[in-house]
Amino acid sequence: MSDPFATEERRRLRELTRAFVGREVLPHLDDWERAGEVPRALHRRAAGIGLLGIGFPEEIGGSGGDLLDSIVVTEELILAGGSSGLVAALFTHGIALPHIVATGRGELIERFVRPTLAGERIGCLAITEPDGGSDVAGVRTKAVEDGDDYVVNGTKTFITSGARADFATTAVQTRDGFRLLVADGGFRVTRRLDKMGWHCSDTAELAFVDVRVPRGHVVGGFAELMTHFASERLSLAVQAYAIAERCLALTLAWVRDRHTFGRPLASRQLVRHRLAEMARQVEVAKTYVRHVAVRVASGERLVTEVAMAKNTAVATCDHVVDQAVQLHGGLGYVRDAEVERHYRDARIMGIGGGTTEIMNEIIAKQLGV
Repeated sequence: MSDPFATEERRRLRELTRAFVGREVLPHLDDWERAGEVPRALHRRAAGIGLLGIGFPEEIGGSGGDLLDSIVVTEELILAGGSSGLVAALFTHGIALPHIVATGRGELIERFVRPTLAGERIGCLAITEPDGGSDVAGVRTKAVEDGDDYVVNGTKTFITSGARADFATTAVQTRDGFRLLVADGGFRVTRRLDKMGWHCSDTAELAFVDVRVPRGHVVGGFAELMTHFASERLSLAVQAYAIAERCLALTLAWVRDRHTFGRPLASRQLVRHRLAEMARQVEVAKTYVRHVAVRVASGERLVTEVAMAKNTAVATCDHVVDQAVQLHGGLGYVRDAEVERHYRDARIMGIGGGTTEIMNEIIAKQLGV
């Protein structure tokens, strides 16, 4: 059986991504972690070689490819020494643009999609509110009709790339119920949020105070939002198993080189068995998430399986990064050690895109309980 992730075209895509990380990311990632964001120029450089547009059709400014190509890029960004925070910062358009693209409206595509895929604009998805959490349908941000516009008032928080965003695909309540609309600026960053991990990915609280948005900027409702959640959750699942795979590789290299009491750590049965269990969990999570992704890419509308894939990958990531830090000893606890960064970054995986508990609720409903 052929492996859809091992085609010649995707092998070249991996090489392109790995070279990009080595040239454009690794020399600067520590500085970006301290700065709390990646530079806008990185978006332009990623766009220049076609990485930013992967998964978006060429006719709207993308580079072509599908969900599996996007997964290849995500995997390789992390496996080459990048981070999931880098993925979040550089590819926020993966959650900001799909609702706009789905409308097929030329004016919106020219105004938001093309310049974003060219690295010239940055968008964000503004859903979560300070008192809302996972209750997506219960957003309180109001959009009131006024002539040809909506006037938007409300607050959004935990918004990835919110501090740098030029526009925000925003969840609001209108007279007709839940809607998604695109605010082209006008919102204000009230607070940059310092986080446990994802330090190079800026996160903000946004205030919408009498922000005027044309009625033509409505890009869907609750059903459309739920449809695109599958891709976001699969992306987080991919990031989770890729973090685990990278930490396993780093740990294997460490225990072979590190000697204690005259012997390499890798010579001790306890260490070898821990590594074996880490490897087993990585392979299981990777195989299952990829299997679900292939089905989604083929057009199947999966909800339960996506939830299972996310929780499987997150559980693997949690275990593997913990063991990686433990086996690195004191070095694993030192800031700027790569496994320490992955340990911090990994904690968001069970929260973002729907918490582990929400995923379990989805699975339980499918079981009829």
